[in-house]
Amino acid sequence: MTPKRKKQLIIAAVAVFVVLVGYRTWSSFHEQGPGEGFASGNGRLEAIEIDVATKIAGRIQEILVDEGDFVTAGQPLATMQLDTLNAQRNEAVAMHAQALSRVAEVRAQAAAREGDKLALQAQVAQRESELDAARRRLARSETLTLEGASSQQELDDDRARVRAAEATAAAARAQVTAAQATLEAAGAQLVGAESAVNAAQATIARIDADIADSQLTAPRDGRIQFRLAQPGEVLAAGGRALSLVDLTDVYMTFFLPEMEAGRVALGSEVRILLDAVPGRFVPAKVSFVASTAQFTPKTVETASERQKLMFRVKARLDPELLRRYPQQVKTGLPGVAWIRLDPDAAWPAELSTPIAE
Repeated sequence: MTPKRKKQLIIAAVAVFVVLVGYRTWSSFHEQGPGEGFASGNGRLEAIEIDVATKIAGRIQEILVDEGDFVTAGQPLATMQLDTLNAQRNEAVAMHAQALSRVAEVRAQAAAREGDKLALQAQVAQRESELDAARRRLARSETLTLEGASSQQELDDDRARVRAAEATAAAARAQVTAAQATLEAAGAQLVGAESAVNAAQATIARIDADIADSQLTAPRDGRIQFRLAQPGEVLAAGGRALSLVDLTDVYMTFFLPEMEAGRVALGSEVRILLDAVPGRFVPAKVSFVASTAQFTPKTVETASERQKLMFRVKARLDPELLRRYPQQVKTGLPGVAWIRLDPDAAWPAELSTPIAE
């Protein structure tokens, strides 16, 4: 064997030895961990993601932010073209003005009908007065005719006058009834005209709401994750323009076997070791434990391959820590979440230094 070949074999043997020692050390901590009073699970950092989408179909006019930008709640992110909505609003304003004009016209007509009714009621009073006078004269004529002081012709004339007065009074009352019907019709027209005004106002309010919604704003503080559309693109209703991630609501989901999950309570302390930050833990608390088991996901590594059912656990990172270091928050980072099952157990040295220090 040549010296060169011998040297290569020695280097290879040393490398294999280092790998085996490193794997054994990692495997010892990963599988056994700090002791029986602890449990662990693998996962990745996740955050609440929100799609900033359009309410109505339209063309994007401008996008005001880029990927990676930090935004605050209510900050404008993008605007849609408003030409169509502005035209619709102008049309609605014109219809509103037309409806107001119609209301004024109908009110004037109703006032005129009210005046006509009052005049006809006065005529009815006059005709009834004339009828009463004719009836009194007829009564006197009948008495005088019986006494022979008046002729039969005068009696017949007075009777004719009474019948004419009755007909005139009936006609006057009929005219009042017709005037009342006309007045009620004018009132119905007024209600319809006022309803048209309200409808036009509602249309303007709806269009104003659509115009306001055409400026896409941030629903909460966060960071722009992706630009899903570009200016000039036409989006359907509900079309996504941007993806926003809330950096104050970051969590890790992992899985624990039945015996360990049953000992985990909501609010339990969790310390997460990220692969990107070895030696320092990220503080978190258990915010969710599944009530039913499920099949073990393929990405979950567990010390006991015999347990095929696992419980999903969600650990939420400390919001105050996230607010202090928004620039350092990265989603998708892999790591291991450790939970202390025994409150009397002491955290080992590997899990004693927080990431903030």
